[in-house]
Amino acid sequence: METSHLMQEVTEAQVLNALKAVNDPDLNRDIVTLGFVKNIKICGQEVAFDVELTTPACPVKELLKKQAEDVVKALPDVRTVNVNMTAQTRGRSVGPSDILKGVKNVVAIASGKGGVGKSTATVNLALSLAATGAKVGILDADIYGPSIPGMLGTTEKPRATPEGKAIPPVAYGIKIMSVGMLVAEDDATIWRGPIASRMLQQFLGAVEWGELDYLLMDLPPGTGDVQLTLTQSAPITGAVIVTTPQDVSLKIAR
Repeated sequence: METSHLMQEVTEAQVLNALKAVNDPDLNRDIVTLGFVKNIKICGQEVAFDVELTTPACPVKELLKKQAEDVVKALPDVRTVNVNMTAQTRGRSVGPSDILKGVKNVVAIASGKGGVGKSTATVNLALSLAATGAKVGILDADIYGPSIPGMLGTTEKPRATPEGKAIPPVAYGIKIMSVGMLVAEDDATIWRGPIASRMLQQFLGAVEWGELDYLLMDLPPGTGDVQLTLTQSAPITGAVIVTTPQDVSLKIAR
């Protein structure tokens, strides 16, 4: 006498329990405890859910997706598993007086001396982040040697909102604002430190950045008035110090 297997629909609790076997190797915790699993949908033998990572640049995204599919497919009565990988970039806390309300992370790119590739590093970092799906902007605060527009091949000038804020031009999917866009190409920028600091402080709050995952600030080399004003005025999430391997450059960077 043959016995037939009675199909029972898998439960959400069973799916979550199975997914606890999938660990994020960077955070060293399972994706359920981390709160990455969202929107579980079960229809007969089909299971679908989202895995929402903390950054679109996650290097183990495909590995996590494969592991999540495998552990759920191993459950009884599950035939099809659809995993949708999404990302929600973590951001800082935004206060009512914040001048960069829509910006989740502000990263300062600095150097001890000039000519070490700081602006090149800024552009490459911005392009790499944008390639992962992140919303990225660059504030070229190197007032004495603005080079970001040239590196990204744009001569477009910012437009203005009805409220008088500057709308940054976009190149390669990256929003750009630079002092180089506001002065003639061959004009010298000769400002005393306090004047430059005040101008950049106004500049920072006068740009309509919109929603950004990352705003990269390309600072002038050194640690003068401009750098101090910007890092005190802007809600810095982190910083990158660029140097070349020569002893002099390394010493100044330190």
